[in-house]
Amino acid sequence: MKQIKMIRYLFTIYFALFFFQGLYAQKLTDFVDPFIGTGGHGHTYPGAVVPFGMVQLSPDNGRSGWDWSSGYHYSDSTITGFSHTHLNGTGIGDWCDISVMPFVNSDAKVKATFKHQDEIAKPGYYAVKLNSGILAAFTVTERCGFHAYDFPVGSDPMIQFDLGFHINWDKTTGACVSVLNDSTLVGYRFSTGWAKNQKVYFAARTSKGFSKFKLYSGNKLINGAMVLDTAARVQLFFAGASGGRVMLKVALSSVSSEKALAGLSEIGGWDFEKTKNIASEKWEKELQKIKIKTADVALKKTFYTALYHTCLSPGLYSDGDGDYQNSRSEQHRMANGSQRYTVYSLWDTFRALNPLFTLTQPKRYPDIVKSMMAFYRENGLLPVWDLSTWEANTMTGYHAVPVLADAVLKGIKGVDIEEAYRAMKASAMQQTRNVPDYIRYGYLSQDKGGWSVTVTLEYAFDDFCIAQVANKLGLKSDYKLFMQRAVAYTRLFDPVTGFVRAKNSDGQFTMPFDPYFSEHEEKAEYIEGNAWQHSFFVPQDPRGLAKLHGGNDKFIKKLDSLFSVSSEVKGRNASGDISGMIGQYAHGNEPSHHISYLYSYVGAAWKTQEKVRMIADSMYHDRPDGYAGNEDCGQMSAWFVWNAIGFYPANPVIGQYVFGSPLVDRAEMALPNGKSLTILVNNNSKANKYIQKIVLNGKDLPKVFITHSQILGGGKLIFYMGSKPNKTRAIRPEDWPYSIN
Repeated sequence: MKQIKMIRYLFTIYFALFFFQGLYAQKLTDFVDPFIGTGGHGHTYPGAVVPFGMVQLSPDNGRSGWDWSSGYHYSDSTITGFSHTHLNGTGIGDWCDISVMPFVNSDAKVKATFKHQDEIAKPGYYAVKLNSGILAAFTVTERCGFHAYDFPVGSDPMIQFDLGFHINWDKTTGACVSVLNDSTLVGYRFSTGWAKNQKVYFAARTSKGFSKFKLYSGNKLINGAMVLDTAARVQLFFAGASGGRVMLKVALSSVSSEKALAGLSEIGGWDFEKTKNIASEKWEKELQKIKIKTADVALKKTFYTALYHTCLSPGLYSDGDGDYQNSRSEQHRMANGSQRYTVYSLWDTFRALNPLFTLTQPKRYPDIVKSMMAFYRENGLLPVWDLSTWEANTMTGYHAVPVLADAVLKGIKGVDIEEAYRAMKASAMQQTRNVPDYIRYGYLSQDKGGWSVTVTLEYAFDDFCIAQVANKLGLKSDYKLFMQRAVAYTRLFDPVTGFVRAKNSDGQFTMPFDPYFSEHEEKAEYIEGNAWQHSFFVPQDPRGLAKLHGGNDKFIKKLDSLFSVSSEVKGRNASGDISGMIGQYAHGNEPSHHISYLYSYVGAAWKTQEKVRMIADSMYHDRPDGYAGNEDCGQMSAWFVWNAIGFYPANPVIGQYVFGSPLVDRAEMALPNGKSLTILVNNNSKANKYIQKIVLNGKDLPKVFITHSQILGGGKLIFYMGSKPNKTRAIRPEDWPYSIN
């Protein structure tokens, strides 16, 4: 009997070891769930894409509306097509170009439905079984989508291209389909919407010849082999196929159909599984850059899905040879083998995503920065919101500036510092976007321009960034000028209410004032928020802001109140972007993302640790509604990636990462210089959220931040955690690399 018990015991141990060894060896792509963010207000898409690819091949529900900004929302159960371009987590919908849909028995009028249990989404792969019985599967390369349609036995397969398909503001302004032979067609879709004068050329090839085709101008059947119309459609018929598999390749280009035809060569042959595996391998390589260890599988899924989402935008815009056509209809080629990128949601991403790229994208990031400089050379100003190289001018600030400044100060290769500085200064001296009035008054007055408080705060921070580059270049007068502009926030601070408020050009605060009030219009004083969220946007001078409040202790109380007051937002047209509420802290929108770290600058780092844990635990999870707000091209995810491993760029241009409260037990980050940083978290648990001490490469690290150069040095960073706060840790005045006043 004892022997039997011993055998059972040994078998249990063996099984456990085998299981955990297998779990540890599991591919990191297995922990990515592209459905996270497709519900709630995340606005992500579940389709197939490779890291930073031009093609995002994903299903569209065929609806317009805020929650369908990516074309798909998890609450829906219909599919009207699979288009080749999609935006990740934006608050405005566009793209969804070159829509393709399979049908059976020539019936293109029936809207397809599906069930979520019949969907599969993995990095580089998406599949769904439609109610028609068609199994549709997709994978991609950088510029080419690969479709595999398995039609029911006995059916007559048909595939339709609908170039008139659009969502939200977008509409087709010109389209063409030309059938070259029984397996190849080319064409284009021109459109206007959030991006104006957008041009997408395509080339498509089928795995078997189609028996016939029908061209439509709207519902009108067209004779010939080409149709020119904003509602152009083509239907490809495969008579005699009796069901079975029909495959399709679709390549894109911004230049011409001929360039798109060349792009078809990215997929050699018709081996779908091979292409799918290559896409998966590309994702595995990306995810391996940060390897974490945790017993919490949900945390691991949330982390690696977040890391996945940080690698979607910006996306490739140029052809393989570097050619591209911009929104001015000018054709250019990137120099020295570089590639052009687009989709720069800079109001969001300058905060955490772009600083993350300086560590995780050493090969790609120079081209991402060079693309911003190409935009400057073509348009005279740096981008605000580059969408298909069109300046969408969405949101406030000139936030290409902190991205460029960070790249310059960190020595990112390939950046011409003098040209970058000229570009930054051009943004700060432009004659548009209310900059002249901001300079004239030392703040933007509400009677001169809307969103005046947010504009002032963000211009002040951007000007601080310019000052740091001026200092690096030895431009003393420019340094002094922009540092003076960096304190513009002080001119709008109201010591009576303790908020940053709007003033008119006569110097008087506007009335009435309610810090809970929000207005989602340009006439508002704050963009996508209220006084509670925006009054803390002074990452360049937290101590100066605390001084205005009457000192550190009073500032800490003000921060405490942000997290504890009512979450009510007043106003008939309050911004829907104010979400993910803890008191008036709104994690679902970017202005709040740095706020919990302000405690560390004024002697209460333990409160930073406490708040970071609370935010991470409550605002992220591994279900479709796993994000508290719009994913915003990777920013919402980047916040989680940083905080899961224990630090965050609260000021994203000075090369300091403030410690938070790490979620994982261990992390290993591959560094751009070939070294690695191993992060160990001792005594980690939900209760033990407070840092007791930190050791870097065997030496105590008394500061509450780690520098970029220290990270690049690699080695071992050890957090020692506990259940009680260590109240002695704070950023000291001597820790600052600059003086704001």
